Amino acid sequence: MSTWNKIMECVPNFSEGRDLEKIDKIVAPFRAKTGVKLLDYSNDEDHNRLVVTVVGEPVALKQAVLEAIGVAVELIDLNKHSGQHPRMGAVDVVPFIPIRGCTMEEAIALSKEVGEEVGTRYAVPVFLYEKSASAPYRENLAAIRKGEFEGMAEKIHQPEWKPDFGPAERHPTAGTVAIGARMPLVAYNVNLGTNQLHIATDIAKKIRFIGGGLRYCKAMGVELKERGIVQVSINMTDYTRTALYRAFELVRIEARRYGVPVVGSEIIGLVPMEALIDTASYYLGLEDFSMNQVLEARIME
Repeated sequence: MSTWNKIMECVPNFSEGRDLEKIDKIVAPFRAKTGVKLLDYSNDEDHNRLVVTVVGEPVALKQAVLEAIGVAVELIDLNKHSGQHPRMGAVDVVPFIPIRGCTMEEAIALSKEVGEEVGTRYAVPVFLYEKSASAPYRENLAAIRKGEFEGMAEKIHQPEWKPDFGPAERHPTAGTVAIGARMPLVAYNVNLGTNQLHIATDIAKKIRFIGGGLRYCKAMGVELKERGIVQVSINMTDYTRTALYRAFELVRIEARRYGVPVVGSEIIGLVPMEALIDTASYYLGLEDFSMNQVLEARIME
């Protein structure tokens, strides 16, 4: 990686979190590839979802992502899929994030190249979202995904929801996919000591921006049946402007209304060091602390 002039990140989300054999096949295109490094992948059985984090040089990354998408389209049938997380496609969302030596404009261009290829090669309808969106109302992934796989069969025929690439017809098994460019996102979940889903859902509505909550926060309530608890599942879309500790504390405050404790939290995938340092500084009450005081950060300079 030290010899790469440009580093782009991609965090594709696949609608498979239970079949380990399928997961291994989907992840395989990211392994042992020149110009590509698989950083992390995690599957969640309750969500029935796989999140992969990979970085690479733009051209090599593009080819690996396209290969993995092809595998997922072949293996995943959403007619037989169920899970707690909303989904509209076998490959649900594919964001590109500029990391080093490349710009957001280059990430946008790469997302469009991949989107066009997916539509042509796999006959999967593609919606561009976030920074790549072709219209303001398409920037928000939740707006595109509303109705999910089942509802997209009719939604896709509405003029305002014509895909940016690919056929104007939902793929019979793989559905549709959102592809775009964005800032780094932190997937952060807070677990509650109750099995009442409506409590997590109510709290999610209060803390997310669309409900009058934190500006760079998206949230929903999720049931973790295996553990007998519920979760406020959060996407922090700009951790530099809305810190993780703010989301955590706001969930805890709202949970008190119901007499429910916070029993833990988790980060899905990778997280920028700065996001954790910011949170640690808050809870430790550090004064005038900066990233320059972090040993690992100085070593990596």
